[in-house]
Amino acid sequence: MPKRKTSQVPRSSVPIVATDSGGHSPGRRAWLRFRRNKPAIGSLLIMCLITLACLLFLPASSSNYFIQDLDYNWSPPLVNINTLNTDNNDSTMSAEEKVDGVTESKHSILDALFGFDILGRSILWRCLFGGVVSLGIGLAAAMISVVIGTAWGAVAGWYGGRVDNVMMRLVDILYGLPYVLMIILLKVAFEEKLTKMLTHLFGPGQERLANIMILFLAIGGVSWLTMARVIRGQVLSLKALPYMEAARAMGVPTRSILWRHLLPNLIGPIIVYATLTVPQAILQESFLSFLGIGIQAPMPTWGSLASEGVKAVNTVQSFWWMVFFPCLLLALTLLCLNFIGDGLRDALDPKTQKTK
Repeated sequence: MPKRKTSQVPRSSVPIVATDSGGHSPGRRAWLRFRRNKPAIGSLLIMCLITLACLLFLPASSSNYFIQDLDYNWSPPLVNINTLNTDNNDSTMSAEEKVDGVTESKHSILDALFGFDILGRSILWRCLFGGVVSLGIGLAAAMISVVIGTAWGAVAGWYGGRVDNVMMRLVDILYGLPYVLMIILLKVAFEEKLTKMLTHLFGPGQERLANIMILFLAIGGVSWLTMARVIRGQVLSLKALPYMEAARAMGVPTRSILWRHLLPNLIGPIIVYATLTVPQAILQESFLSFLGIGIQAPMPTWGSLASEGVKAVNTVQSFWWMVFFPCLLLALTLLCLNFIGDGLRDALDPKTQKTK
């Protein structure tokens, strides 16, 4: 029989569709999508500047945040500190020195950049040291929340049935309780025991460390509920996919399925919600410090500094710098972290891939 001639289309005439892959790895493609998000990139730069400032000046802020000088109390930012309290020069020799009849201040322009509080402490150093405390508590609480929420949601979604019902009903019960009350109960129940344990290990004077540890443990212990629900939903959807059924049919051990197939597909949601949990934890710590049940004085946080500033604002004379700078740093941090979280969510979601 004669062979049928088939029409062959030249290779050069086949249309080439430009995709977002371009031979890049998934992480590279996610970074390219994240880089196109200008609000997220700007927020990342601002967040890096705030974090670097707090860390680079940590040696100076840790030794200066508690120094009091009543000769400079209520001093506004960038005031000429050489002219402060000139009427009391004879009684303020500890803070000033007379050289040839000229009063010279021992404070630098950097100390007075954000002004002084009611006790003459530099707001700048207190804001920088408070930023380290607030960011540290937020990151630690977010890590605890991610670990507990991921484990809880993964177990509930994987096993399903009665296990899922019992675990998620417990989450619903915890959702109905006010988190402030839970944090107070955790502080009352464990703070004294933790203080005794730290004192036994490191010696006396560990009350502040115990206060910080119990605070981020308490915040992280009540912030994992949303993470557990999100991870449970992701596990339920992934468990029904064909490749997961094929792995179970081939007899792959459950541990291998969880670590090699399930967990890598949960990295995106975990990173996104961890980024969004950090500002939530910082805001909770600031709120607790504002109420007076967070970090104890004299150690500052942005929340406690804002609380002190609110008390200093009155109708007679407004000491605006005491509340403006801590609230500005807190607002910038929360806003930047939320923009970064939104950018990561769009970058790590495969449905948002666009053609170049």
